[in-house]
Amino acid sequence: MAAPSGRWRRALGGGPTAVAVLLFAAMYAVYAARTETATTVFGITNLLNDGIVLAIASAGLTLVVLAGEFDLSGVAVIAVCNCVVATISTFGDFGWLVALLAVLAIGGAAGLLNGLLVAGLGLQSLAATIGTMIAAEGVALLILSAPGGTVADVIADSLTGDIRSVVPVAAVILAGLCLAWMVLKRTRFGIALYAAGTDAAAARLSGIDVPRTKLKAFVLAGLCYGAAGYMLSAQTGTGDPRASDALLLFMYASVAIGGTSLMGGRGGAFGSIAGAGILTVMQKMLFALGVAEFYTNVFNGVIMIVALVIGNASAAVAQRMRRRAA
Repeated sequence: MAAPSGRWRRALGGGPTAVAVLLFAAMYAVYAARTETATTVFGITNLLNDGIVLAIASAGLTLVVLAGEFDLSGVAVIAVCNCVVATISTFGDFGWLVALLAVLAIGGAAGLLNGLLVAGLGLQSLAATIGTMIAAEGVALLILSAPGGTVADVIADSLTGDIRSVVPVAAVILAGLCLAWMVLKRTRFGIALYAAGTDAAAARLSGIDVPRTKLKAFVLAGLCYGAAGYMLSAQTGTGDPRASDALLLFMYASVAIGGTSLMGGRGGAFGSIAGAGILTVMQKMLFALGVAEFYTNVFNGVIMIVALVIGNASAAVAQRMRRRAA
């Protein structure tokens, strides 16, 4: 029988992901030791609300990265969705629902466009998604040329609060996201996703439709960006075409810190969610310790480099073990 630690590592998605979870726990312990409200429902809710947009967006980006591609358009899609919610969510009693369906449609359409450009036309994903990012930024500015608009109160009240003052809504959303990933990674698409990212040529020889797999990855990522834009709107209560500009580097940092290889084929959404949590709690921890805010990026960079080193070392060890077993 496998040791409990081994079972946990496999459940989390491998050594680097387990390290990310442990690092998050350690940083949260330091933060909690210096902040009285950190372990209260209010403090936990506040922490989750601060990190959930990054967690959802990073989970979506993970799908594309696992397929061996890049996606820079996510932040611009989030901005478009934020502006749309701030524009239409107050129209009628069901404006919140119309806005939700609209942002999911926008995210899915953006992902489909990226997928067609990369998987259909064979364009480099880095270049193609830069193009869609610039276009989406322009669309966001067409919707709202400056910060403004109003988000329906029902969106903010229902997504940023607690259920009976006990369970943060953000925790339920994250739990649902993790459950969805657990199911997805075990489907034929999930298996094909890892295969396409590991070795596209070998995946084709195995009968996997690599272009279709990558197309689906981009579409699902777009849906996550739409959901992240909706959550961002709930938190800010308004629209801003530049509200998500700072997210791009943090999204990739979350993915890398969580143990997902930027070369594709290794990692998972669990790690990226943990990576988003690390970046979020680190900012709070540094503030609680009285560290100047401009040191935050220094720590972000150090943590990312350390995570990459650990990830590469873990992958090398795992590869040696597989060779010995063979």
